[in-house]
Amino acid sequence: MGAGGINGNAAQKQRRTFTKITLTSLSAAVAETATFPIDIIKTRLQLQRGDYLRRPPTAAGSALRVAVDIWRAGGAFGFYDGLAPAVLRHLFYTPIRIVSYENLRNLAGDSAAGRAFVGGVAGALAQVLASPADLIKVRMQADGHLVRQGLPSRYTGIFDAFNKIIRSEGVLGLWRGVFPNTQRAFLVNMGELSCYDQAKRFIINHEICEDNVLAHTMASVASGLCATTLSCPADVVKTRMMNQASRAKGKIMYRTSYDCLMKTVKFEGVTALWKGFFPTWARLGPWQFVFWVSYERFRQASGLSSF
Repeated sequence: MGAGGINGNAAQKQRRTFTKITLTSLSAAVAETATFPIDIIKTRLQLQRGDYLRRPPTAAGSALRVAVDIWRAGGAFGFYDGLAPAVLRHLFYTPIRIVSYENLRNLAGDSAAGRAFVGGVAGALAQVLASPADLIKVRMQADGHLVRQGLPSRYTGIFDAFNKIIRSEGVLGLWRGVFPNTQRAFLVNMGELSCYDQAKRFIINHEICEDNVLAHTMASVASGLCATTLSCPADVVKTRMMNQASRAKGKIMYRTSYDCLMKTVKFEGVTALWKGFFPTWARLGPWQFVFWVSYERFRQASGLSSF
């Protein structure tokens, strides 16, 4: 093959990669917007009783009670506090993890364990890069606690949060909680990507249905449940670590992710690690459905092969 053919193939591959990046970003933005109200309820549930060092634990509120509190404090718009950084995060996070997994899964062959590991690696790599946007999202969501208490919000927007965090906590402050965040991303994607991949293959190979919306829906439900079960403990630790203020303000409750894990179990019990499980699953299920169905349809419309 001549140089022209090689260059042509390289250019075609780059175009396909760019198309995948564009489609994953678009699909993720749609899915994130559609399911964000559930995400903010989950985050508020996970933050409950995180301040037990200052006051005794109280009974955790239900998802419905949290939703009512959010509505009373900010109305319908209160359910979208932190949406902008959440969408911004997915402009980095989702394309990197999806495209990386597609490129790496060939190394694992048909091994389910190998594909699960590759999915985790792709997710962890993507999360390290997207961690600052995730931190800002969590902080802005948690500001609803302050508003409910009649206190002013810490941040007025993405750029205000970005500047204040750097000034008070340094550049590395943007990566606060990066380790539990990355651990969670590894577990989420180990469950989500590989489970979706394997479930869809099983459905199609066993002729349960063709490679269509029904197959994508069933595979997304399976991957959502698997990802939630594996990732919820790391998600609780991540959320509490990321919401902490700087050490200079003397408000640190957890020194490390391990310290947060141990204190949560000690004071709240093992089941606290799955705090917000049903809101998480309730969000991941619809998120998976909207994302995968949208992404698969966009791929087909663009002439790309199925995921």
